Amino acid sequence: MSNGTGTAEARSRHTLRDLYHERTHFEFIDRSWRWAILSGTLILISLIAFVAGGLNLGIDFEGGTQFQFTVQSGTASVNRVRDALAPVGLGDAKVLIVGNDSVRVQAKSLKASDQAKVTDALAKEAGITAADVSVTNVGPTWGQKVSSKALQALGVFFIAIALYLTFRFEWRMALAALIAVVHDIAITVGVYAVTGFEVTPATVVAFLTILGFSLYDTVVVFDKVKDNQARLGTVPSDTYSKMVNRSMNQVLMRSINTSIVALLPVGSLLFVGSFILGGLTLRDFALALFIGLLTGAYSSIFVATPILAWLKEHEPRYQALRGRAAQDEARRSRSRLAAPASPDRSPAADDDTGDELDAVPDADTELAGLASNATPAAGTKTPAGGSSGTGGTRGPANPRPRQQRRRKRR
Repeated sequence: MSNGTGTAEARSRHTLRDLYHERTHFEFIDRSWRWAILSGTLILISLIAFVAGGLNLGIDFEGGTQFQFTVQSGTASVNRVRDALAPVGLGDAKVLIVGNDSVRVQAKSLKASDQAKVTDALAKEAGITAADVSVTNVGPTWGQKVSSKALQALGVFFIAIALYLTFRFEWRMALAALIAVVHDIAITVGVYAVTGFEVTPATVVAFLTILGFSLYDTVVVFDKVKDNQARLGTVPSDTYSKMVNRSMNQVLMRSINTSIVALLPVGSLLFVGSFILGGLTLRDFALALFIGLLTGAYSSIFVATPILAWLKEHEPRYQALRGRAAQDEARRSRSRLAAPASPDRSPAADDDTGDELDAVPDADTELAGLASNATPAAGTKTPAGGSSGTGGTRGPANPRPRQQRRRKRR
């Protein structure tokens, strides 16, 4: 016989078949403190990196002059480009190598005469003519407009999503979803602050795309929670947190499939488009998108849903439901402790119960034996031809063996 511990261990071991057929029993809500510690640590690191070092804003936000060219022969080198720029006072310029032979140099705003000197120095280093060096001047006001428009779009996005989720579900689900979105933005910005990746307008566009995917995955989970909420209480000792945990296991495979399908094309943009084809715009867009998709898939399960369960558990009706579940569990515990047990029988003897039951005679066999032993009524003849007297009569069959057998079976 299997005990409770063995059953719990069997339920904790899952296979890919269980995951595919949505038969998992992972404890997401009961262990939500682990995800809270992980998310809190990542957000803290992101805030420290952002405050200490800030973001590596591109030329589109800060303004300046950009030089872009392709090396005629050989491969480009950051050190050689910096050495070529040192005589003209731009040894600290930002140099970016794309692929093996494409170079992008970003510096502060320069006058036309200074730009000509830098162009000649770069052309001499690359073995090309000055006309082959592309020069672009970007003013800081354009970057400020981009940032302002992005913040306005973000505010409108939050308001629209909050209204929709409140109308479609309820305000607690809307609040949990928005907290998960803020979590995704904070971690994505933290990754850029820690790694020093350049923030460009393509990065801002990717940020807005991240928000949409994060909310989509969260709505999928919340929709399943809403379906199961209508049947809440039909399962013995059920609570809102248990129902939410059950819902998350039911949509886990769907969430994983959605994330994988979204990450595959973004991964191709990031690794093929930027590193093989050398597309800088693709890299800036795909990098933020790839990070955001990962954090969005994580937050929809480990951030938004636990927050929802915590908010709902504070409602009076779900507090009462949790109280009744605790009372039911306490009654079951007391009944298990008060279960009768033979004092001379060890727990290990429960495994031999089946052998003891097999040794008990069959009911029909025992009744037939009792009938054969019973004495006929007075004045009737026996099979041998004699008459039965009072001395040959026997009392009625003793029902005690059947009672003993029933007790053994119980």
